[in-house]
Amino acid sequence: MKAVTWQGRRKVSVETVPDPVLREPTDVIVRITSSGLCGSDLHLYEVLGPFLDPGDVLGHEPMGVVEEVGAEVRRLKPGDRVVVPFNVSCGTCPMCLSGLHSQCETTQVHQYGTGAALFGYTKLYGQVPGGQAEYLRVPFGDRLPIPVPEGPPDDRFVYLSDVLPTAWQAVEYAEVPRGGSVAVLGLGPIGDMAARIALLRGAELVVGIDPVADRRHRAAARGVQVLDPSDSELVDRVRDLTDGRGPDAVIDAVGMEAHGAPVAHGLHTMVSLLPDVLARGLMRRYGVDRLSALHLAVELVRRGGTVSVAGVYGGAADPMPLLVMFDKQLRLHMGQANVLRWVDDLLPLLTDADPLGVDDFATHRLPLAEAPDAYAMFQAKRDGVVKVLFRP
Repeated sequence: MKAVTWQGRRKVSVETVPDPVLREPTDVIVRITSSGLCGSDLHLYEVLGPFLDPGDVLGHEPMGVVEEVGAEVRRLKPGDRVVVPFNVSCGTCPMCLSGLHSQCETTQVHQYGTGAALFGYTKLYGQVPGGQAEYLRVPFGDRLPIPVPEGPPDDRFVYLSDVLPTAWQAVEYAEVPRGGSVAVLGLGPIGDMAARIALLRGAELVVGIDPVADRRHRAAARGVQVLDPSDSELVDRVRDLTDGRGPDAVIDAVGMEAHGAPVAHGLHTMVSLLPDVLARGLMRRYGVDRLSALHLAVELVRRGGTVSVAGVYGGAADPMPLLVMFDKQLRLHMGQANVLRWVDDLLPLLTDADPLGVDDFATHRLPLAEAPDAYAMFQAKRDGVVKVLFRP
């Protein structure tokens, strides 16, 4: 089959790789019909190379049609249409039963002390082949894949794999009161969708902050008050919108890809040039992130407010302004999305009324063969790109 593979820093290619096969009687094989390109994939493209091997299959936002099922699978049959969550979660361990699927005890990667395995996401999370491919082996066939109805196009449901639950959890964790205010840092796929969800759930004011004009215009069209982070008076402008005290919550939907922080960016580049064994050790013990977005969140949020972190960070030695955070009495809530926890909340919104605008959420729909150009375009934020869907 054809699949998008990692080949080095800022280098992916579409290669022919072996078709997946059933390994356990609870596995299913899914023929992929759509697979998203995620902002988290850029971390693999740019920073996390020491935890990848050339040929690793990327992608963690797939959906498709069941082709084959293991002998013990009862819920699914060939021909069923499913979305595959990015967490590889068993559904039966104590973590899964408590709604923490991203901490699944069955698939935790003990070698690195990390949570649940993830599709297409480095040795840190199990080195499980991903879904930017023609076929995907999916374990826990009776509990992990999300069955969806026939009829509507893939765009209606594919975002259940990551974008929708990640954005929903970001808003849930932000604890925005009805009629309250929230600032969203970064209007890429997760930030854009989080802003839409916050408005749908009753926030009176949603402020979206992003350096890309096309993304600001897209969010403004749905009722978001947008600002450019390069504005020297940004903090004052946000406070002017919130009676001088700052928003009730701030969602950081940027993570380690934040602009600015030239020292941290230089360190990332330097480490990427080292042998993998040395680079892995340095990153796990002394790694630092570009923290400008997270520091801005702490500065913007009102006293007693909440900072919700949906953007991925990977630094082991990140400096945080704890004096300010303590003094402002902030709450900080973060983590990988627990996809299956939020599906029941989200499915009723995926109707013909389309209140979240999923049907036209993608800005680019491309064949798998164009993945290398798509990664470069997305990393450079060119051509108005916000969300790319591959059609294998």
